[in-house]
Amino acid sequence: MSTYQDAIKAADKLVSENGTAFAGINPEYAARMKLQNRFQTGLEIAKYTAGIMRKDMDEYDADSSSYTQSLGCWHGFIGQQKLIAVKKHHGTTNKRYLYLSGWMIAALRSEFGPLPDQSMHEKTSVPALIEELYTFLRQADSRELRHLFKELDAAKAAGNSAKAEEVQSKIDNFETHVVPIIADIDAGFGNEEATYLLAKKMIEAGACAIQIENQVSDEKQCGHQDGKVTVPHADFLAKIRAVRYAFMELGVDDGVIVARTDSLGAGLTKQIAVTNEPGDLGDQYNEYLDCEEMTPGQMQNGDVVIHRGGQLVRPKRLPSGLFQFKEGTGEDRCVLDCITSLQNGADLIWIETEKPHVGQIGGMVNRIREVVPNAKLVYNNSPSFNWTLSFRQQAYDLMAEAGDDVSAYNRDELMQEKYDGTPLSLKADDMIQNFQRDGAREAGIFHHLITLPTYHTAALSTDNLAQGYFGEEGMLAYVKGVQRKEIRQGLACVKHQDMAGSNIGDDHKEYFSGDAALKAAGEDNTMNQFG
Repeated sequence: MSTYQDAIKAADKLVSENGTAFAGINPEYAARMKLQNRFQTGLEIAKYTAGIMRKDMDEYDADSSSYTQSLGCWHGFIGQQKLIAVKKHHGTTNKRYLYLSGWMIAALRSEFGPLPDQSMHEKTSVPALIEELYTFLRQADSRELRHLFKELDAAKAAGNSAKAEEVQSKIDNFETHVVPIIADIDAGFGNEEATYLLAKKMIEAGACAIQIENQVSDEKQCGHQDGKVTVPHADFLAKIRAVRYAFMELGVDDGVIVARTDSLGAGLTKQIAVTNEPGDLGDQYNEYLDCEEMTPGQMQNGDVVIHRGGQLVRPKRLPSGLFQFKEGTGEDRCVLDCITSLQNGADLIWIETEKPHVGQIGGMVNRIREVVPNAKLVYNNSPSFNWTLSFRQQAYDLMAEAGDDVSAYNRDELMQEKYDGTPLSLKADDMIQNFQRDGAREAGIFHHLITLPTYHTAALSTDNLAQGYFGEEGMLAYVKGVQRKEIRQGLACVKHQDMAGSNIGDDHKEYFSGDAALKAAGEDNTMNQFG
């Protein structure tokens, strides 16, 4: 028997058992409402989506073309529309996730107003957005199933049993819009206890994957800005363990931890690592400090010195009290960070780079895989990169190395429009188009994400509308630039009343009040103009 019929049968049994008290309850309506609300809690979602991620990770290990993707979303409606669009255009949400960006929380979701990406926003905003995203995704389920139920009713009313069977099969095999969210906990918002408490709230809201970075919590900077300060490995591993304990306490035993290293662009540390013997983890961290040899007689008031390799050395310290790493050590530090994290509880790694270059990323991942063979990377396809310029320069370098004539191009000015359509620009665009496939195959990238895409799309579309609407085009700017496209592209939200749940509400009124229900979707509803 089908899932739908099982649900009706179970509801019918419950109604029968309660006699006249449940006499006004229609078992089929009750079954529909239950199917429309598959997930009762955020924890159910976290457990369900953790299983999806683990399956996807295994499939990627077997075949690197099975990589996953996500887009960052700053509002539940944006996340909902993304998944509706994915299902519409690609037929499935398989291997498509959502990303929750700390940057967008700071810029768009703080009660203080727009803030820089420095962990100054309310940390409770993070679980609140996770819950909001899943509320909207669950509503997308409810809306799409409601349409299927109406199709089923119409088929039955027409006596079309074949159509009814087809629609019921769609109901029974319905694919939920609920997908994994990789959620940004920044640097943990305090000490390891603070990290644990926030991780619990995020998991309870539905997060199956938590991304944490190795910056100092109270010195945290955006990954693409200067002045980043990292912590010794022992401090970072304590926070990874805190997140794992939170997952285990809540019964999400296969929860996913993404350990991000900012060492490639971080030239500073706040503290010297504790070391007990040569070659231990603390000693390896300190080895990268920029130091100068000295004798006891050269020591000055307030100097900090360490004993390293049988010598006294003085780490270079800035007026801020921060210590400086040796130049050119960022890549080595990234590799050590990733190996250490994977060996101590992290499931995936994230290397924040200064440019999208498959060779550079792959070089580091190959070194990591010498120690951890199944190491997998989450990679930020960041809008902070100038993708056009970066790949045109990469194409220029490849052409020059191959002996091609590049005299028509100025490498430093390749962003200029005059180069559009040239062989170099076409080669660069082809490299951009294949970046994710190439990165998955050659650089161990399991998950590709864009952190801030919907921030930029919202700004761009609003700019285009404002330019025309407040100018000569007037209302035509909206009709031509928005509504006409919505209708022709079949966007669900063109019927915004339906998208917001008006028809679901009408169904409920009918369930609850029968013929006395006052419904909104009558003949005079202007949404009927859209078919």
